Amino acid sequence: MRHPDPNFGYPSLSIADHERIKARVQQPSPSSPFMRRGAFVLDSHIDAISWEDVLSRIVAWADQRQSRYVTLCNVHSVVTAAQDDHFNKVIGQADLALPDGAPVAWALRREGHANQQRINGPDLMWRYLAVAERLGHSVFFYGSSDETLDKLRARITAAFPKLRIAGMLSPPFRPLSREEDQLDIAQINASGANVVFVGLGCPKQESWMHAHRGSIRGVMIGVGAAFDYHAGIIHRAPAWMQKIGMEWFHRLCSEPRRLAKRYFVTNTVFIARVVKAMFFGQPERKGRTNG
Repeated sequence: MRHPDPNFGYPSLSIADHERIKARVQQPSPSSPFMRRGAFVLDSHIDAISWEDVLSRIVAWADQRQSRYVTLCNVHSVVTAAQDDHFNKVIGQADLALPDGAPVAWALRREGHANQQRINGPDLMWRYLAVAERLGHSVFFYGSSDETLDKLRARITAAFPKLRIAGMLSPPFRPLSREEDQLDIAQINASGANVVFVGLGCPKQESWMHAHRGSIRGVMIGVGAAFDYHAGIIHRAPAWMQKIGMEWFHRLCSEPRRLAKRYFVTNTVFIARVVKAMFFGQPERKGRTNG
């Protein structure tokens, strides 16, 4: 089964992929710690990890509905974290911080993780949905607009007819009151969702997941614009642009007024910091373990 959008860059997982993921899940106990390999990209520790290991780790947590959160970090994320202490803490305390942007994956390869691929939000969401359909996991979608969620539901149902969609919720585009937030938490938890995809945009979605770890009973994954991509609201870059790390340029051409300033500022800061690290080196830091 392939994604209905012809611009989508990757096919769904094969049965052999599912079997490898199942085998990996069965090896470690979900409650036992695992060593997080990776490196600091600017001031954020980013995990060096394969697609199969990402999915198996999420499945292991989701099986027990553990309260976890996963961030997908592009250039905008790591530059924001380098400039904002709170956001740096949010990324630093994530259960997985994945290399979403191609430059972030390149930085990990430069730090010795030669085979590191880009692990991006739209593809992670779609690949996990394929796994969830086979395993009987249920999923919840939090964010975006009602219109986008309706289109997203139609696309997902067509692609994964046996998938259990536990619920979809579009919160207001304003800060929620405590009572409203508690109602959202109650609705998500009552749905029984194993995984909650969060599409509030960076840095709002990461801060929301950080604030709700411990209250949301499931794995939260911040996937940014993935809702819009899969709903057909925004068209993704062609596969060849994704594979050479130029998807950002396609997004810039699609939304120049909104993204031009962001890309100019963050890309400039990122390049300057990377060049500085090349000449003067990164400060020595330790990796982490996490359960």
